Amino acid sequence: MLEMATTTLCLQGAALVVLIVCLAPVAPAWAQQPAGCPDKCGNTSIPYPFGIGSRCARDFNFRLVCNHAYSPPRLFVSEVELVSLSLDGEARALINARNYCSDGTTYISYNALRRDSQGQLLLSDVSFGRSTAYRFSAARNRFVVLGCPVLGYLVDAEEYYVSGCISMCRKSQAGDDHLPYILSLNKSAEENRVEPIYHRLNSTACNYVFLVEDKWIDTTYSYRAYFNRTDDFDVPVVLDWAIRNVRNCRVAKRNATKYACRSEWSECFDASDGVGYRCRCSNGYQGNPYLDGGCTDIDECQDKEKYGCYGDCTNTIGGYTCICPRGTIGNVHEKNGCRPKDKFTFALKAVTGVGLGVFMSVFMAFWLHLGLQKRKLIRTRQKFFEQNGGIFLQQQMRSYGGAGGGVGGFKIFSTEELKNATNNFAVDHILGRGGHGIVYKGVLEDNTVVAIKKSKMMEEAQTKEFAREMFILSQINHRNVVKLLGCCLEVEVPMLVYEFVSNGTLYHYIHGKDSEVDIALDTHLQIAAESAEALSYMHSSASPPILHGDVKTANILLDDKFDAKVSDFGASKLAPTDEAEIATLLLTRKKALYLDGPEEDRSLVSCFTTAVKVGRHQELLDSQVRNELSDEMLQEITHLLMRCLSMIGEERPAMKEVAERLESLRRYQQHPWAKAEGNEEEIQSLLGMEQNNANYQLRQQDVLGLEEGNAYTFSL
Repeated sequence: MLEMATTTLCLQGAALVVLIVCLAPVAPAWAQQPAGCPDKCGNTSIPYPFGIGSRCARDFNFRLVCNHAYSPPRLFVSEVELVSLSLDGEARALINARNYCSDGTTYISYNALRRDSQGQLLLSDVSFGRSTAYRFSAARNRFVVLGCPVLGYLVDAEEYYVSGCISMCRKSQAGDDHLPYILSLNKSAEENRVEPIYHRLNSTACNYVFLVEDKWIDTTYSYRAYFNRTDDFDVPVVLDWAIRNVRNCRVAKRNATKYACRSEWSECFDASDGVGYRCRCSNGYQGNPYLDGGCTDIDECQDKEKYGCYGDCTNTIGGYTCICPRGTIGNVHEKNGCRPKDKFTFALKAVTGVGLGVFMSVFMAFWLHLGLQKRKLIRTRQKFFEQNGGIFLQQQMRSYGGAGGGVGGFKIFSTEELKNATNNFAVDHILGRGGHGIVYKGVLEDNTVVAIKKSKMMEEAQTKEFAREMFILSQINHRNVVKLLGCCLEVEVPMLVYEFVSNGTLYHYIHGKDSEVDIALDTHLQIAAESAEALSYMHSSASPPILHGDVKTANILLDDKFDAKVSDFGASKLAPTDEAEIATLLLTRKKALYLDGPEEDRSLVSCFTTAVKVGRHQELLDSQVRNELSDEMLQEITHLLMRCLSMIGEERPAMKEVAERLESLRRYQQHPWAKAEGNEEEIQSLLGMEQNNANYQLRQQDVLGLEEGNAYTFSL
């Protein structure tokens, strides 16, 4: 049997009423909608998460229709008309009180109200369509049966009889006041003691069974007007609504993207009428908790009596302070609770007043100046934010991840957050410095260590495309690509926030002060294979494909396990060393452009291709690499390099092929067969090599182009 804590009110001769009381609050003025969405339909206000159409509603459960066939227009959810909506979790609707007419010779039993398996009230002829957000309020409605003779009762989901009353008519008698009989469903049979009714002399033409708001009984219902009605009429009911796609707040908070409580100053609480949850603004705040920034501070000082402050009130963020006026002491929370202190002498008052006046004048001038500077700074930051595409980026993030949501943890940081993370960009936080800007190490509020790139300048064309690039790059998730965690758009040149990679750049690993140490060939191949895998992912798996355009050792970072992480995919041109020191060839440990040598030998690419042509390219290799590299490995790597350096696009391999080939070479290098003399056919099979012709032919114009130091960006 269901547990039912409701009160049944039986009206003899006129009505049988099951009491379930209701209240219908009016939506406040600050229950706003997102930009571009209507906030009213006729005379009915529409607070978010409700909305007209799919774009303006949180989801289909809160999607409403404004029917302009009426004047003024009326608001509907499926076939039910809504007359008010409240962020407190209640709504008022109109439903039809349908008549049931008979010949009046027999009792008529009605089964209009049910409870489902969860104990929720149901009406068989009322539908909310696909929406599961609404419940009939079990605390704000009454179950009404009009007419006689009639039996009204409640049943549960299994059709078991729950509770009921019988109403019969008798001839009017002098002094008959038609006093009601009250039956409480949560009391025992001995406690109710309802007087039996035996008279059955008269009857009404039609009877009614309907659910109605409790106020209707007190303000609209009239015994004489409704007792002999025969037509249908509309009555108001109260609905409870909630976010019901998950069971409770604890489950909802696991999915930040779909979590409905979007405002920073909001909190979640479980629904009291079944599954689901609702949101409300925290204490000291008011507004719409379902919108980003929807909850704003309450100025308690505007209503001192409501908040019990009978002294000097000062509003604070999320609260207020209340003290007795100067010169008084006592209980500031009681009327006339502050009493005067000992009186000052007239001379002391005069001196104090003059001094205070001078101080306040200077103080107010100072704060006025600070206020003007602060407003100017806010306007400047907003200008840069919009100029750098911040509004577009926010819209894309919301569309991709929900209201206020982010994309894969990507965040738009404020200037203050990054200043705090770097101790106001202190010198001891600098990781690298280049011609285009500086890279800082920072620690966010959640103790996440990050690298913050602060550029010096950006071209106008880059500024226009910046937000679009940020949105694309924020979706990249690859173990060999440095993760872009967010950006700051409140400055003239946007700052980028990346994951921190602990072991520096490949450039320093090869050319730094410790570059004389031996580096195993396997480590070389690992870094090369992982770098190629990252570039292959960007070319083939990213949507849209992304071309790096600035591949160099300064843009390949290493973690503590020497795993490679490629950075700077077109979003930043910073380099932690001088910009003139650019790319290197991995196996030679020589710089791609070494300007101190003879003019004909300054280009490493040119030297390498020329050496291959005459069969002396092995002499360019790093001595330690040369000792570990077998002839077969040298032949395969040389063939791969020459294909990559080809000026003919059709001859160059796809980056995916390069990554796969380098990984195969690494596996071969690790295999014990690579260090032993064996059958040539077995070695070729293990390598997966082609029989490559080592006599590479280069066109004259290709060699000339390489020797002149021309820079090429090869795109697929």
